[in-house]
Amino acid sequence: MTKPKKGRVFSAARPTGRQHLGNYLGAIQNYIALQENYECVYCIADVHALTTVESTENLRQNTYEMALDWLALGIRPAETILFVQSQVPEVMELHTYLSMVTPLGKLTDLPTFKEKARQQPYNINYGLVGYPVLMTADIVLYKTDLVPVGVDQQPHLEFARETVRSFNYRYNSNVLIEPQMKATEVPKVLGIDGQQKMSKSLDNHIELAASPEETTQRVMQMVTDPARIRRTDPGNPDVCNVFSFHKVFSSPAEVSMIDVECRRAGIGCVDCKKMLAHNLNLHLAPYREQRARLDQEPDQVWEVLEDGRKRADTIAERTMQEVREAVGLPKVMGK
Repeated sequence: MTKPKKGRVFSAARPTGRQHLGNYLGAIQNYIALQENYECVYCIADVHALTTVESTENLRQNTYEMALDWLALGIRPAETILFVQSQVPEVMELHTYLSMVTPLGKLTDLPTFKEKARQQPYNINYGLVGYPVLMTADIVLYKTDLVPVGVDQQPHLEFARETVRSFNYRYNSNVLIEPQMKATEVPKVLGIDGQQKMSKSLDNHIELAASPEETTQRVMQMVTDPARIRRTDPGNPDVCNVFSFHKVFSSPAEVSMIDVECRRAGIGCVDCKKMLAHNLNLHLAPYREQRARLDQEPDQVWEVLEDGRKRADTIAERTMQEVREAVGLPKVMGK
């Protein structure tokens, strides 16, 4: 007997292609776990990607690779809606209506806009400014109850809630639902440099779909305790990025052993990295096997996304009928 779900969860991510450990630990693990208790709607946000990319040459392939990874890791399409943002065009219509109740000043005051404007000062396009409005449309189009976000994203969810209130007040309705925050602990996963967040653009990432040999090579490049120069020097696991990954992928007994032996130079950094690479490859082996199987039938991956599109579109069109009615737009004959 299927247990009742607690509500609908929505989350989206821009298609960045093959996923890395930072994506997995920071978001995908949570996506998978939420399926147990919630009705989940997960979106590959290709339209959002257009605000920052200069070339869309790899956009379609990146969408496929992301979907492949999510499915291989444990997203269950029989119960979870997985779809591509651009294939449900109602979101663009709702984005337009929401923009009519959004003060420009609120958009330019958001932390993410300021950060992106610093990163790309010569490409501050309208889509970048209006990104939070489209994000709000993504969320409320599917009558979302909960949005899993870290505390750093709380301003954007509060913006979405304020936009819903503004819309409902302007049009004297209760059509749109104020989404609630489902706080998640999103770890900051450092890259192999041990300093900056794991990122493809910084080439400090470890790709989930890499071969065992490639994974081992990347792990062996990881920066450890910078104060430990010689093998005989005691180390400090508390400041070692390699040890932080051991806490996730190694057994409690191994973690305890490393914690003790590193501090008294009983184990060297090379052996510590080899152990991590071994455990990481063991952990990822079932996923990699499933990914290889799915990749042999790419049409099946696109069929999953098409099925998700249909299911998402059913919800979206129902919501938009209510929105158009609330706004006072004339009905389309025959619908």
